[in-house]
Amino acid sequence: MLAFNFFGATEGGLFDINATLPLMAIQVVALTYILNSLFFKPVGNVVEKREKFVSNNIIEAKNKLSEVKKLEADLLTQLQSARTEAQRIVSEAENESDKLYKEALELANNEANASKEKARLEIESQTSAARDQLSKQADDLSELIVNRLILEK
Repeated sequence: MLAFNFFGATEGGLFDINATLPLMAIQVVALTYILNSLFFKPVGNVVEKREKFVSNNIIEAKNKLSEVKKLEADLLTQLQSARTEAQRIVSEAENESDKLYKEALELANNEANASKEKARLEIESQTSAARDQLSKQADDLSELIVNRLILEK
């Protein structure tokens, strides 16, 4: 057997170089190939798939987040316009109710004034009728007094 003695090593030591060295090299290459094909490639593929999955999920999440922010901004704009519209409607309703109140008040005042005027005219009419009646009674009474005085004389 051919053996090389490195650094004063004896046969059967750690660095024996003999016919088993090529066999060991072949075993290491075969083990590397087997481990690579059976373990490292599948694990690497799983890791790559997982990284792609995670990166796709991150990209999708960013897209959805930007979409949500856009929708939120749109909803805030719609909410603000709805609030403005509601305030406008409330303001119009208040103005309309004020207008109706003023119209009703004016109508009530007009009716009250008309009733008051009617009552005044009726009172004047009754007063005039009472004066006419009183005047007629006074005339009748004075005529009666004159007739009695004339008859007594």
